[in-house]
Amino acid sequence: MSANRVNVFMEVLRKENTRYWAVLNIVFAVLFLLASSGALGQGQTLREPSAALTDLQGKRHLIKELHGMPVVINFWATWCVPCKDEMPRLVKLQERYPKVRFVAISIDNADTRAKIPALIAKRKFSLTVWQGASADTLKELALGELVPATVILDADGMLVGRIEGEASEKDIASRLDWLLNGRQGKQPKLVQKNDW
Repeated sequence: MSANRVNVFMEVLRKENTRYWAVLNIVFAVLFLLASSGALGQGQTLREPSAALTDLQGKRHLIKELHGMPVVINFWATWCVPCKDEMPRLVKLQERYPKVRFVAISIDNADTRAKIPALIAKRKFSLTVWQGASADTLKELALGELVPATVILDADGMLVGRIEGEASEKDIASRLDWLLNGRQGKQPKLVQKNDW
C-alpha cells in the first residue's frame, strides 16, 4: 500500500471515528506528559540527583552504588522536628531488617550542616548519613518539596514505595515485608502522602 493510500485511509478513519481519535489523542497526551514529567513511578529507577552527595568525611557517593540489596533512603534535615521523630524508628527498622540498607540523606544547607554530627550522636542515629541534597533535589527526584521523605528501592534500584511526610514503622515495614517475601500478596500503595 502506498504512503498516499495510507494517508487517505487514515483520513477516512479519522472522519468516521472522531470520538475514538479524540479519546486516543487525550490518552497519548496524558501518557506523554507523565513520561516527560520525571515522576517517579513503579518500575522506575531512582535517578542520580544533580547535587553532589557526600558522607560526613566528604567522600562522594552515588545512588547507584546502593544497588545490590533493597534500600530505604530517607531525606531529612537537622531543623525538621518530624525527621527527628523518625530517627528512632529508622534505627529500629535497620536492626529488624539486616538484609536492607538504610541511608539518611540530609538536605541541610551550609549554615546548618555543621549540626549533623552532634544531632546524630545525641539521637544515637546509626544509619549511614550522606549530605549535600536540598529541597531542589527532592523536586528533581519527584519526592515533593518537604522533609521527611522516604523511598524504598529493590535490589535493582527500582521504586517499591515512596512516602512523603513522616513515615510510621508500619509504612516502611509493610513495603519491605512485601518486597522481601517475593512480592507476594497485595502490594502496598506505591505513593503514600502523610500529613506533616
